[in-house]
Amino acid sequence: MTKTELFLKLAKPDENGVSRWVSVSEFVGEFSELKFGNGASWARKESTLAKQYIVEFDKSITPGNGIDRIRVNGFNNGEYSQHIRQDIKKTICSQRCVVLGTSNPECDHKNGRKNEDRVMKNEEQKLSDFQPLSKAANDAKRQFCKECKQTGIRYDAKLLGYPMSYYKGDAYHNGNEDGCEGCYWYDPLEFKKHLQEKK
Repeated sequence: MTKTELFLKLAKPDENGVSRWVSVSEFVGEFSELKFGNGASWARKESTLAKQYIVEFDKSITPGNGIDRIRVNGFNNGEYSQHIRQDIKKTICSQRCVVLGTSNPECDHKNGRKNEDRVMKNEEQKLSDFQPLSKAANDAKRQFCKECKQTGIRYDAKLLGYPMSYYKGDAYHNGNEDGCEGCYWYDPLEFKKHLQEKK
């Protein structure tokens, strides 16, 4: 039995290709072959599993950047992807980091939860859905987004010395796709534009 078949036996996706969240702690006994080594190995984007299903990972439970849970969330018909369209990536990566001003940035999804169906479909992505962030800034954002997912409380920009916490909404993430708007990390440039409203 392949690792893909083994995982599907454990996850038991329904007729729509949707499974429960499977904790990596379940990769024991018969399923011990599924333990992740370096990276997601058998579940990464070029894997057999990812060609058949939309694979989602959860890294929000334990400290660090390891994968805590994995699930499949529908069949992969080629329309749904966490990938960023190449023309958008090229444009964003030619710019400077919006936080540090450094060159050679990473292309960052503004919505750290990646819970917008439109943005996750390559053909519907817009340049304005992404921003250039240096690796250092992107790593920091990833950590703060992880904490927000765990607590439901958004990052407070006053921690960076700004006179306001958010330009839209309050401390609590509403869980919806627009819940990230107003947070400093969602769009640092937009955040700074709203600072003049505080004067």
